[in-house]
Amino acid sequence: MEFFETSKYHFFKKSTYISLRWIGIVGQLISVNFVYFVLNFKFDFILSNLVIFLGILSNFYLIYIYKKTQLSDRSAFIFLAIDILQLGALLFLTGGVTNPFVIFLLIPSVFSSSNLNFKTNIMLVSLTLVIILILTFHSQDLPSPISDHFHVSPYYFFSIPVALIIALIFLNYLAMTFGEQSRLRREALAKMEEVMATEHELLSLGGQAAAAAHSLGTPLSTIKIITHDLRKQFKGKKDFEKDIELLSSQVERCNQILKRLTLNPVEEDDFIDKDLTIKDYLGEIISSFKEISKKNFVFNFDQYSNPKKITKSIEIVYGLRNFIGNANKFSKETVYISLKSDNEITKIIIEDDGNGYPKDVLSKIGEPYLKSNNPIEKSKIGLGLGLFIGKTLLEKNFATINCSNSETKGGAEVIIQWKNNELFKI
Repeated sequence: MEFFETSKYHFFKKSTYISLRWIGIVGQLISVNFVYFVLNFKFDFILSNLVIFLGILSNFYLIYIYKKTQLSDRSAFIFLAIDILQLGALLFLTGGVTNPFVIFLLIPSVFSSSNLNFKTNIMLVSLTLVIILILTFHSQDLPSPISDHFHVSPYYFFSIPVALIIALIFLNYLAMTFGEQSRLRREALAKMEEVMATEHELLSLGGQAAAAAHSLGTPLSTIKIITHDLRKQFKGKKDFEKDIELLSSQVERCNQILKRLTLNPVEEDDFIDKDLTIKDYLGEIISSFKEISKKNFVFNFDQYSNPKKITKSIEIVYGLRNFIGNANKFSKETVYISLKSDNEITKIIIEDDGNGYPKDVLSKIGEPYLKSNNPIEKSKIGLGLGLFIGKTLLEKNFATINCSNSETKGGAEVIIQWKNNELFKI
């Protein structure tokens, strides 16, 4: 199972959760004892501390018995449910929904909505909802003497649980939405880092393969000469001849493997290791696509007037490749690339003659895992990861990206622009 699949089963560190629970437990102890000893309010003090003590025991269980460093989805649900029940019991003893600390009852479910799965969130929200309803109709009075003076209209009294329920649903929906977006972005960024690491590794392997071919050339030649002499020496001895032929064939195979390993990586490595102008970068990238694509590539650089070289950048190369590759993938016949430059800015315009971006995803271009609502368009477009990776890499290198539908070519249009003073300091 891949990392990205298994990582979905664990969402937060046990140590972080334990620290948060200690903060809540200490806050409860201070509040209960301050109200009882300092303010001299009367309520069920012993039972309230016993409820808090149960929270302490559950935390000790997490520390000393629960050995995993990550809380699974199921374990997180159990302990968050304990938190809700423990706080609900404490509120039951101290005034129910009229206790101003009842707002803290929303925290466990809101916390879960941004970290755990949808089913777990629904169960915790439902549990919180039940506890709020119970505290509305069944609870002990506020600590006296407050209870002697606390008299409100039923309209106001019942507005408290209504407000809590509305806040519960709204905050959970908000946290769930942002949590999902955050998870998708983290996953997309992780995949981007994986892609870039692979790209660096391939370039490194290319250099290593070239060095290996150079270093192994002499010993392999020596072995080949020795096998040639052995063939003469043991001529006529079939048992030896077979072994010598096998040895000779394996030497030749090693030579062929090293040639294949070094053929493409060396060319790529030379390209990346050069400081080139933007025009040369684009020319190399377009050439690489022409070798594998039947589409036409029209490269226009008539308004290019700044031939200054920029420092090698695999991120810029990979970002440009993603946008050009996207145009190649969705174009019908032709990809148009224009390069414009003057003393202040450098601009690259990538257009194609395809169907363009679907209208409902146009405003979201650059976000990972895009899907059109149109079922016809949905089958034609990808996940948006290529655009996300390209946009992120180029923006990281001071570029501004604008994606739209071309008014002249009919397909998609991407405008990549740099201020020259930022481009040339990369």
